[in-house]
Amino acid sequence: MPTELHQVATEMGEILEGIAEPATLIGLDYRILATNTAYREVYGDQYPLLKRHCYEVSHGYSVPCDQAGESCPLKRCSESGQRQRLLHLHNTPLGEEHVDVEMQPVHNRNGEVICFLEIMHCVREASARAGNEEGLVGRSDAFNRMLELVHRAAPSEISVLLLGESGTGKELVARALHDSSPRSRKPFVTVECSGLSESLFESELFGHERGAFTGAVSRKRGLVDVARGGTLFLDEIGEIPLPQQVKLLRLIETGVFRAVGSVEPQHADIRLVCATHRNLRRMVEEGRFRQDLYYRISPFPIPLPTLKERIDDLPLLIEVLLRRLPGGEGVSVSRAALKTLERYDFPGNIRELRNILERGILLADNAVLDLEQLPQELVDRPDGDLSAIGITESITPLDQLEARYLRQVAARFKGDNRELAAKLGVSERTLYRKLRQLRVG
Repeated sequence: MPTELHQVATEMGEILEGIAEPATLIGLDYRILATNTAYREVYGDQYPLLKRHCYEVSHGYSVPCDQAGESCPLKRCSESGQRQRLLHLHNTPLGEEHVDVEMQPVHNRNGEVICFLEIMHCVREASARAGNEEGLVGRSDAFNRMLELVHRAAPSEISVLLLGESGTGKELVARALHDSSPRSRKPFVTVECSGLSESLFESELFGHERGAFTGAVSRKRGLVDVARGGTLFLDEIGEIPLPQQVKLLRLIETGVFRAVGSVEPQHADIRLVCATHRNLRRMVEEGRFRQDLYYRISPFPIPLPTLKERIDDLPLLIEVLLRRLPGGEGVSVSRAALKTLERYDFPGNIRELRNILERGILLADNAVLDLEQLPQELVDRPDGDLSAIGITESITPLDQLEARYLRQVAARFKGDNRELAAKLGVSERTLYRKLRQLRVG
């Protein structure tokens, strides 16, 4: 090791010990130069850590992350010269865990980058392994993109809008945001907006005084007050009628509300998380949702992937759900049944998968869920999806197949390019470029 680098590693070693989370100093050649105690406790094994490649210790790879199909924070940091943060799956003694990797360059006196400081922030919002605990579980790319946004938003007070189809786990994500926030010790209150009539909206949210209306025989606290100090989760906010949207907007803008029948203002102390399966942008254009309310609830939107978009998580989700469902412990899914489920579109997403497994548990007399225990429409379902996008017995070039698929998706999709890009798992710029190529062709 050059003298200058050795001196920096020695000096930085003392600084690393002042960092509570796992931290390490990495050379330009990806070799570990120094570590703190927290890093050694998490990633240490029977072999010395110093001089080993970081990607070997963190991932078990024989090549850097970018050569193994992942984004490499060190390479991105080296190319940009700026601090980088990426969510990765790292190997630990407990198994793979989600880690928010922070990488920043270290310069010498001449301003040259000579090594990198890497800090691993533990991601507690989700697990990459099956367990008995409730909460988010996943490891697919689509899931990790969502999780990275959840992890960034959780510690702040910013209002979050969860966008996803029914059954994608919006309430679980909202709960993860709450549990990882400074408000975690305070209440988490869910409001099912689709079940609130116009007459009940104010009473449920803001409460009412005794005698405020017929049937108000006693004073009632509103859910905004119940959630004081914690998180208020408005599920399916797109179902709130326009007249009530004004009252919700006033609460968000002023932080003040009045119980029905009261003249005394009360101050709200809530972190707002909203969710919807609707296209609120289109509803704004159609005059069915207030534009000012939309911008108030959506400073930090988080798209939730469908189960089809995170189908790589299916075996893990099956294992987790079987552990959580009554009678599911010890039940397994046959290879044939798993293959059939992997080909299914799951319009009901994880909720539908749960229902399928719950039914299968009751029918699996030998503790194995096989084809006979799946709904018949799944087993009899032809593989029509392949021919629909142009796959036949002959081999189709990948670029032609992608073009056919993209034409069909673009023609059917009702949202904007940003939403479509998120669902396809590409950037909006990449989608625009591909669509432009289709038009030119």
